[in-house]
Amino acid sequence: MPSEELVRGVLYLSLTVVGVPGNASVILAFLLLLYHENRLLPADAIVLHLACVNLLVVVVRCLLETLASFSLGNIFGDLGCKSVIFVYRTSRSLSIWITFLLSAYQCLSITPPGSRWASVRTLLARYLGFVFLFLWVLNTCMSSASILFSFATKNESSPIIHGINVQFCYVNFPSKLSKEANGIAQVVRDVVPMALMTLASLILLVFLYKHSQQVKGLRRSSGGGGGAEQRAAKVVVALVSLYVVLYGVDNGLWVYTLTVSETMPSSLISDLRIFFSSLYAALSPVVIIASNRKVNGRLKCIVQEKPAHEKDTSPNNM
Repeated sequence: MPSEELVRGVLYLSLTVVGVPGNASVILAFLLLLYHENRLLPADAIVLHLACVNLLVVVVRCLLETLASFSLGNIFGDLGCKSVIFVYRTSRSLSIWITFLLSAYQCLSITPPGSRWASVRTLLARYLGFVFLFLWVLNTCMSSASILFSFATKNESSPIIHGINVQFCYVNFPSKLSKEANGIAQVVRDVVPMALMTLASLILLVFLYKHSQQVKGLRRSSGGGGGAEQRAAKVVVALVSLYVVLYGVDNGLWVYTLTVSETMPSSLISDLRIFFSSLYAALSPVVIIASNRKVNGRLKCIVQEKPAHEKDTSPNNM
């Protein structure tokens, strides 16, 4: 196995090992919460949806790339390339927009009761399902180009001029204009929620600063609701900061790809883009598990119940 493929395989394997169990644990914790309480708060539903699309990113891209790199399985035929690139781009962009949705909702949650923004938050919570549906439709439509222009094998008789090399697949656009138009559309799709969630995070940071000044020296007597809001705001700021750094690198590399006049013979730039964007999907559940008390508590219950169940069913007790 070439050293380049070995490095790729190890990197994607590390993302798979962290991302799959991490996101699956977050999903399991919220499903247990839903089972026991018969409802989820809007913020919890958003985090659950984020974990689902992040799991899709890691499984569809990182796991399949790992299997292909180590020659354990390869689905990257023409149909496989179209499917994998389409699902990856859709779930990747959904991860971005849902992170923005989470930051916006948390920003609305700190508004005073009875204000206009508080009513917007109530409206958002009521129609959250429709918001999810709109984001799915929007990002699915914007990822449709991958179905039209993705294929597996390189045809030597018709060289790829306006294409992108993604190792096991190629995305070949019919013209330079179509490549640039598709690239600009993807950049705008990422930059818009990035700018909005950055603004929301700045508002949250101002809120955290003012809150810390107000309760300075009086933390013990502060109410539980304010503490919960503060913890949730810190989680959102951490997730947004992680997103801005990783997806900022991703989009920078994507813009560089668009400026290259010919198809690059190496997939190094595409590999780096996929790695950095998938890194968010793999690391975000770690942040959620470490800082979300509901998720943390449910997972601790699972861990504590398992030894107790094994003890009850041991031969000495039969």
